[in-house]
Amino acid sequence: MPHDHPLEEPGQSTRSLDPCIVIIFGATGDLTARKLMPALYNLKREGQIPSNFACVGFARREKTNDVFREEMKQAISEHSRVKPIDEPVWDTFKNQIYYHMSEFDDDAGYESLSKSLAEIGSSHGTRGNHIFYLSTQPSYFTKIVEKLRKHNLIYDHDESGEKWSKVIIEKPFGHDYDSAVQLQKELTQYLSEKQIYRIDHYLGKETVQNLLVFRFANSLFESLWNHRYIDHVQITVAEDIGIGTRGKFYEEQGLVRDIMQNHMMQLLSLVAMEPPVNLTADAIRDEKVKVLEALRPFTGDDFEKNAIRGQYGAGFVDGDPVKGYREEDNVDPNSTVETYAAVKLFIDNWRWDGVPFYLRGAKRLPKRTTEIAITFKEPPGVLFQKTSKNNEPNVLAIRIQPNEGIALKINSKVPGPSSPIQPVTMDFRYGAFFGLAPPDAYERLLCDCIAGDSTLFARQDEVFHSWKLFSPILEYWSKTPPKDFPSYEAGTWGPKSSDEMLKGDERSWRLI
Repeated sequence: MPHDHPLEEPGQSTRSLDPCIVIIFGATGDLTARKLMPALYNLKREGQIPSNFACVGFARREKTNDVFREEMKQAISEHSRVKPIDEPVWDTFKNQIYYHMSEFDDDAGYESLSKSLAEIGSSHGTRGNHIFYLSTQPSYFTKIVEKLRKHNLIYDHDESGEKWSKVIIEKPFGHDYDSAVQLQKELTQYLSEKQIYRIDHYLGKETVQNLLVFRFANSLFESLWNHRYIDHVQITVAEDIGIGTRGKFYEEQGLVRDIMQNHMMQLLSLVAMEPPVNLTADAIRDEKVKVLEALRPFTGDDFEKNAIRGQYGAGFVDGDPVKGYREEDNVDPNSTVETYAAVKLFIDNWRWDGVPFYLRGAKRLPKRTTEIAITFKEPPGVLFQKTSKNNEPNVLAIRIQPNEGIALKINSKVPGPSSPIQPVTMDFRYGAFFGLAPPDAYERLLCDCIAGDSTLFARQDEVFHSWKLFSPILEYWSKTPPKDFPSYEAGTWGPKSSDEMLKGDERSWRLI
């Protein structure tokens, strides 16, 4: 089927999607129900995946194909971006869904999986092509890949394209720098780097993909995209929900590992990168890595001044009382795990010399939003600054979610003889302009993996450089327990120390 490169104009290039089987490990988990199966269904509905296709759920719970299919139908009905479910499409799609029960370390289970895939591949004409999606605890990644290789379900990387096998790995990739390097060594005993697809669903979002088009296809902005005109950059990933049923996961991970080290660093690298020489995956990822290489490491009092952590206490969200983090299920009553993190970063290169990047991510804030805000320097104050209190710096806000779009705040004269200045906003929203909701991020990423396009997946050196920055921070925090946790009420915008970090630079967090 034709498929366009994510950053090219429609029709510029086409590529065929090979027949394949997608095998989801951990298929009874939340991710499969909420994201993966609805994404595959919508790709099927829109004709974006090959007709010679099948999906196999691999998990430890006992159930039949029919039971699994019915559960997936219910999940699609609840979570698909297009409702209601299209019954004729489902009637075809359900016959491409299968279930396989096994423990993740059981050789007999992989032996029977091998036979099942051969039978399914024969009946659906998938030519032996496999995508293994590891939606499991990270501790199982190496064991699963080892077993797949042992039972000849993973092949050597073959440029000739006779048949192929790929592995999609969910975050987190490692727990810190050393563990990420170790995991890479373990996986590459059985896989080549080209077979590993480290998924970060933020890169599948339409607004994120549009960042490079917005920058490099519009000379108006790219000519201003440097330290001469930009005062500072803020990147916010805010969630109004708590940790819900993820208490055990969060006690091991925390906010930095869950959101900042991966999602937010991907956004940072796309905002700050230089123009790539072309639109190939390696050219784009080369430039992203250069940004991460240029990040100034934390030293001395940076760990106290420029790396802020917090934990939510009891409070109110949308008028409803909510528990504090320490009262959540499966959480230590004396936990020091962060649910809020804010850092001030500098990129030591010519383009960004002296421009601070402020990043904040958190749980239990007043609203759910992801935004990149570019604040431009104020013009010389010889004309208007002294006569108008309302004259504010220009801000370009790129909304990743929800209400994907771009807004530009400029100053304008209010009609009338007194000539006051008032900020006004020019607002563009994808849904309103194009008349349709953007596809879910997993739809794009699954389709790209089938097509062999790794542009929107993280490369090993991206992961390593990101961990190099955050591992010392996490190590410092582990040795220096916080004295003020919980440090902010649920439903507020975080701890006072975060506001003070910007106040010391005579700046403030943007009101969202």
